[in-house]
Amino acid sequence: MNTLNDLHKMSSSFSNTEKMPVLFLGHGSPMNAIEENQFVTGFRNLAKTLPQPNAILCISAHWFTKGTKVTAMEMPRTIHDFGGFPQELFEMQYPANGSPELALETKQLLSPLEVELDEHWGLDHGAWSVIKHLYPEANVPVIQLSIDYTKSGQYHFELAQKLSALRTKGILIVGSGNIVHNLRLVDYHNFDKDNYGYDWAIEAKETVNNYLLEGNFQPLIDFEKQSKAFRLAIPTPEHYLPLLYTLGLKGKSEELSLFNDKLLAGSLSMTSVKIM
Repeated sequence: MNTLNDLHKMSSSFSNTEKMPVLFLGHGSPMNAIEENQFVTGFRNLAKTLPQPNAILCISAHWFTKGTKVTAMEMPRTIHDFGGFPQELFEMQYPANGSPELALETKQLLSPLEVELDEHWGLDHGAWSVIKHLYPEANVPVIQLSIDYTKSGQYHFELAQKLSALRTKGILIVGSGNIVHNLRLVDYHNFDKDNYGYDWAIEAKETVNNYLLEGNFQPLIDFEKQSKAFRLAIPTPEHYLPLLYTLGLKGKSEELSLFNDKLLAGSLSMTSVKIM
């Protein structure tokens, strides 16, 4: 099939729709895939408010690459990219279809950026462990877009803006990570304590939330220039950058709301964002 035919096929693959919401999901522990807790309930409650998508494009913290890639296989594998958890979690499968057509359309939208059509990755737990609560029947195709670790926050924010046309093709765009994410400082003895965070985590969460609700995104884009609390909350950027993809897609008249907005184990936050 030549490129013109490819483009025709993809343009007719997804019908025009009302503008889809955009999400950032605080995915937390892989155990959220199989546990019942308040955050899982939050994801399920969210699902009740969403239009049925034609497909999902997920930007997960767990696909951090040099350069930009998009999954382009028909049937992505379920990746168990973690260790030390119960066998039940390793047996979990999320057999959603992929969408080579959406992968190609994403590649075209991001042009002239070179985007590799990837046939090897699949769905990592940043994607499937939360999407399974939105669409438990795995009846919505899912692709992933990787995060280029060589680029700045501003770059990722602006790259996201190029994806905006997908929102009127029934594509639900999901960023998946955690805004406050410092695994080295997790207080495992207080993992089940409700809304428990260190002082710096409380400060970082409240500061980020204020910027989000004010629509003041530039300090969030320039996260590396912010306070010591930010540096502790974001010691490495991979779990934070998916948030910038979500924010880059916000329209001027759209509302931003928060849910699952709690701290966990001292140094993690589950704060999630819906834009529509």
